Amino acid sequence: MERKYELCGPFLPRRHPSLKTSAEIVSEARRILRAQSTQRPCTPRDGQRQLFASPVRADHNSRPSSTFSLHAQSFDVSESRPTSGSHLSPLEHKSRTAIPGKDEVSKSFPKPPTESVDTNRGLTGTRARLLRATSLTTLPPLAGHAEAQERLKPGVSKKLPPPQSLFSGDHNKVYNVPHKPGPRRTQSESRLIQPNDDPGVTTSKGGPEFRTDLCDGKKNTSTDAESKWDRIAPLLQQIKAAAACGCSETSLEHLCNLCVSLHDSLAEVGMLGRHGCKKRSTVLRTLFGLIDLNSSPLDLHVAELCLALCVSGNNLLNICKLVFQISRNEDNDVLFQDSSVIDLLLGLLLREEVSASGEALFYCVGTLKFLSGNAAIVRQLLDKNCMRVAQKFIKKLCRVEDAYFKMARHIFVQLTATMRNLADHPEARSMFVSYSLMSQLCLVLQRHSQDQDVCTNVSRIFSKLSSYAEGRLSLAETPDCYQLFLELLSKHHQKQDLVVRLLFTLGNLTSKSDEARQQLFRCEACADTLLRLYDDYQLREDSPQPTAASARDGEDVLVKLVRVLANMCIHPDVGAALASNTTCIQLLMETLELRSVQESEELIVNVAATINNLTCYHKDSSALKRSQLAIAELMLKLMLSSNMDAMLEATRVYGNLSQSKDVRDFIIQNKVHRFVVTLLDSKSPDVCFSACGVLTNLALDPPNRASLLLEGAAAKLTDCLRDFGAGDWQLAGQVCQALWNLTGGGSEKLLHAQEGQSLLEILKSYLDEDKALKWTENKDVSDYHRASWELEFRPAAQKLLTEIVT
Repeated sequence: MERKYELCGPFLPRRHPSLKTSAEIVSEARRILRAQSTQRPCTPRDGQRQLFASPVRADHNSRPSSTFSLHAQSFDVSESRPTSGSHLSPLEHKSRTAIPGKDEVSKSFPKPPTESVDTNRGLTGTRARLLRATSLTTLPPLAGHAEAQERLKPGVSKKLPPPQSLFSGDHNKVYNVPHKPGPRRTQSESRLIQPNDDPGVTTSKGGPEFRTDLCDGKKNTSTDAESKWDRIAPLLQQIKAAAACGCSETSLEHLCNLCVSLHDSLAEVGMLGRHGCKKRSTVLRTLFGLIDLNSSPLDLHVAELCLALCVSGNNLLNICKLVFQISRNEDNDVLFQDSSVIDLLLGLLLREEVSASGEALFYCVGTLKFLSGNAAIVRQLLDKNCMRVAQKFIKKLCRVEDAYFKMARHIFVQLTATMRNLADHPEARSMFVSYSLMSQLCLVLQRHSQDQDVCTNVSRIFSKLSSYAEGRLSLAETPDCYQLFLELLSKHHQKQDLVVRLLFTLGNLTSKSDEARQQLFRCEACADTLLRLYDDYQLREDSPQPTAASARDGEDVLVKLVRVLANMCIHPDVGAALASNTTCIQLLMETLELRSVQESEELIVNVAATINNLTCYHKDSSALKRSQLAIAELMLKLMLSSNMDAMLEATRVYGNLSQSKDVRDFIIQNKVHRFVVTLLDSKSPDVCFSACGVLTNLALDPPNRASLLLEGAAAKLTDCLRDFGAGDWQLAGQVCQALWNLTGGGSEKLLHAQEGQSLLEILKSYLDEDKALKWTENKDVSDYHRASWELEFRPAAQKLLTEIVT
């Protein structure tokens, strides 16, 4: 923000132009070129929790619905076990029962292989045909014939299990039946057992064998599963019994406790997750039946269990809808604080894909948006590192295929609104920077620039974070963010809440950085875009009369826009270009003509500050130079107002414009100097400093000195020196310069004897270095005051003292 005195000096030329003043080194408050500040646009709190806040648009019908009803019948209880991920083609079913006399039916039976049968297998053609023609109910025994006959002899008590009991009821236990080697069918001929039908069955040259090692493992696994299920089944029975008792408060509370116990038991036996429980259908069917009881606490417990069981497909969508419904009521926020649902939802964002579960993810993020409106839950979200999850989720959404682009856009509306709520928290600001979310959000703006809801939410995030130094730095490091903002301003120029936040962000970026001012101005059509926007929001007499709210919002746009212009023109190249831009100067002057300080205080003050910055570049060829008298007349309206901020800005403008002889004559002719002298009585050092600048320039003309002395300018300057000099050496030096000009280099009598003696004592006291600087203790403050005293005050004071003494 450093400036060159040759461009910005409003008063007399410096005697040592190579030296920087203390104001150029430290002080920013009194610089002629000043960055403007304004209040951040208020982010309205949603009156009610809803998915979309914007009015109906063309694609409104394609949005996911925010209202729906859920019942137990809405869920799919056939999800009995997790999918394997591979789908097998269905087997063609054909009857195996032989019907005599039906040739066409017998033709459907499998045919024997055309090649000769392997003699090593010991199968004769007759034997093979008999095996093929025999039904499953008349299969020969697996053991040898002789052994079977032996076991069936009278007196033998040991019996062979019936064929249908070879497998246990749960299809896991396998009986190992002894057998003898003998003729066997080929694998293609077997209709009883195929190798791939059961992992515990293998084939070998010795015949079909049951692997005893796997068989024992299956027995152990089955026993272990039954043992685990024995802990779960009673809980399910209790839940069913409690659900049948009705919807009383006691019953619902008991059901909630049972759901907690069920969750803990499933976790203890390792039956949570997608592959943990083989009897998922039983558990899910019981849980889904509880939804018809219409209890939010119970529904949340059900949702927590279902999410922990990793339901998928339609069930996942309905569970996300259920959680979404619960979160719509702010009174239910406390329920989420005591459950693991938030953790499960965050895990869902990382695990699921938009292509498979887009709508479920939409309601999931919608729930997080609602919950992020609660300060206590915001704290929880940050503790759970939700910002890291958001970063990964944004990357995932930005990579979706075109077929899922619309769903990704709907999800982004909810996600950016959630991040907007989080951006208010102090700890979240550093996370936005550390996870590079500013650049990620710029990418979102590029991909979804057509969606006003997404753009508005992101602009709200930027307007919040750019108010802090780390946020401005992170955003400024994002490539092409300035060009992106200008394109959005042009595309959505009628969307006031979006425009005002983008302008506020640009104003923040250009408030402290000269590089940002230059980068913004160098963007394609920067000046044209901003000035066209200015013209659109300039409220003229022939413009349609807006509503009160629209007029207020439109004026806020102008406030932020003018601030951007004021900050940009601090850069010498930008300032010179804007001072030569006729459209820019005309729009600023038109605002002063159309508005009053009483109606539009902040806007008028910002416009005057912008003109003040531009007056530092009023070369003969500039548009501002040609309009300086008209500007001086407009400033008179501000001087006559009762608003001190407006008077201060007008005084600063007069301080720059009064370098011109025409403007000085205008000031004297219109009695403006009287107002300026009166400002010396102000208790504000900044006001006194600006007034001293105008008086210094007016005193250059001999005819003006008498008018100023008649108004008591010398006496008021002496009082100002006494009151503020010891604490503000820059102001003290400016007072001495104004007094010196009033003397006309010694040709004019400045004060009466008594007033002159008082001024002499003040100067001697202030010129004593030990007395003048002894009160400063802080080293930084001491260095600043010493620099101001040596460079600003002492040269002017010594010259004035010499004149008074002689």
